[in-house]
Amino acid sequence: MIDRLVLAAAMSMLLAAAAYADGIEPGLWTIVDRVENSGVAAPPHVSSNCLSAAQTDDLAATFSPVAATVNSDCAPIERSLKGGLLTWHLACKGQVNMDLSGQFNFDSPHHYTGTVLTKAEVPGMAPVDNKNTVEGYWVAACPQ
Repeated sequence: MIDRLVLAAAMSMLLAAAAYADGIEPGLWTIVDRVENSGVAAPPHVSSNCLSAAQTDDLAATFSPVAATVNSDCAPIERSLKGGLLTWHLACKGQVNMDLSGQFNFDSPHHYTGTVLTKAEVPGMAPVDNKNTVEGYWVAACPQ
């Protein structure tokens, strides 16, 4: 059974990645994630993530979700990358009905912002309506 905290944690991990496009650099990033669940904001979560050049080579893949559901079928992800703006949408139906949409703006070599909207329904549970906003700041090269 999926609960809201598990879903929010999974989305936070998704948002913790960064990528290279239009000058976004590999290295150590500080990520500030803010989650709002059905209008109720949680305290910001701050984490760090060291990204290699290999991880930053494909912005769309790094910042898009991977459909990995059990007993649900997902439509192919729709995504667009134009300049420093990535948008995507993923819908899944089945045991879990989920609709995810995201937008990431890579506005400088050392900064990005993003928003992920999640709507999910599981029979017998209250619907999930999450808004995650993320802001990433480049800190330094990754330690060797």
